[in-house]
Amino acid sequence: MEGQVRQSLSGYYDVESDGHVYRTRARGKLRQKRLAPLVGDRVEFKVDEGAEYGYLLRVFPRKNELVRPPVANIDCAVVVTAAVEPAFNQNLLDRQLIMLAAQRITPVLYFSKGDLTTPEQRKQLAEKVAYYQQFYRCFFPEKMDDQETLATLRTALTNQVAVVMGQTGAGKSTLLNQLAPELGLETGGVSKALSRGKHTTRRVTLLPVGAALIADTPGFSSFELRNLTREDVPGLFPEFASRQAGCKFRGCLHLNEPHCAVKAAVDEGQIDQQRYADYVQFQDWLAHQRPQYGKK
Repeated sequence: MEGQVRQSLSGYYDVESDGHVYRTRARGKLRQKRLAPLVGDRVEFKVDEGAEYGYLLRVFPRKNELVRPPVANIDCAVVVTAAVEPAFNQNLLDRQLIMLAAQRITPVLYFSKGDLTTPEQRKQLAEKVAYYQQFYRCFFPEKMDDQETLATLRTALTNQVAVVMGQTGAGKSTLLNQLAPELGLETGGVSKALSRGKHTTRRVTLLPVGAALIADTPGFSSFELRNLTREDVPGLFPEFASRQAGCKFRGCLHLNEPHCAVKAAVDEGQIDQQRYADYVQFQDWLAHQRPQYGKK
């Protein structure tokens, strides 16, 4: 039989096939190949009559995969970013966005906790949202349970396999509960001492939310720039990619090269300065990272 891995927990994989869910384990050949199935994988499996669980025989090729969160074959990602508690982190947001772009996953940006901001904080963040809105679909509701926003988001996710991701404590499980109250997911507060969320999600699961399948995943405060080269990064920033042809040098990295259209746009205020600063930091990190031989 063939199906889709909907949940992974302690070496067991729940596979959906034709409306039924089967609990399975990975066959020895998969373990020998060190091929760990991921939630979202399309798989071939076998369940013997009367057996307690079945066995995964094959994992079909993936169109993409993420390490944090560990999911595969994702169409889009709802990136939940807190306005406050924890404080807005643009550098983290940009890391998430280039990671998704590298995997060809469409991002949807949801800025949470707008109701907790001061008027000045909301004004400043609204300016950032307006900038990102030029390149990505964005939601910045005045309150978490804004029904019009939730209805629009549900429509945007129709027939999509999606992941909800973001910094710990940003409100991912809260958002999922609002999209589908029947889920009743546990939510956690934010430690005021550390400004870090309490991990409340214990496993990766694809949850039916309306006409979508959405993964509720553990929160992470850091995202790796995995398997990227310095030459890859300019094309992962849409406002850079659209100006590449205006640079004097074909392989311009938009750092120290003369006659760079991207740097000119930054100077003219057409590209957000913090966004460019994040780009420079990513380039510096990639220039100094140590090779990881033998790792995927």
